[in-house]
Amino acid sequence: MAENIMAYPELRHPFEAKPVHAEGSTTVLYGGKAVTLTNTGNGDALLIDPADLSRINGFELKPEGACRGNLCIPLPKGVLVEQDSKNWFDVTAFADHVRQPYVADVEARVWSFSDVPTTRDEMRVNAMAPDIELTDRSGNSIRFADLKGKKALIVTWSSW
Repeated sequence: MAENIMAYPELRHPFEAKPVHAEGSTTVLYGGKAVTLTNTGNGDALLIDPADLSRINGFELKPEGACRGNLCIPLPKGVLVEQDSKNWFDVTAFADHVRQPYVADVEARVWSFSDVPTTRDEMRVNAMAPDIELTDRSGNSIRFADLKGKKALIVTWSSW
């Protein structure tokens, strides 16, 4: 029978718990980035300082609601909460309101959010692919914006 060999075994230990962030911090995963917050509320909900909202998902609070670009979503009761004489923005209540899927490890203080569905819908309505940059076989950098007005066939592949 073949022996299983792990790459870099000295860097991995299946039973060793490693902290995701510093003690007392919270990590939020959204849009391919990890944001570490040092100031969050208590409890099972993700309560953040309203000023940190734009760091997490690009939304900012305005009188008309949570806004990102031309999109503004009115806030229902329960999204802005007061705890310990401080105002908090409940990101999990906002996600529930806009039907945004998320998973949380409350004990480890880590939340992971998918895209806000209304922002995905806007991309489909505009029929515009996001402007990304790729490297071709020759090592040249190509941006989608460089192909504007031209037909392009994009083939992707993944080993997983």
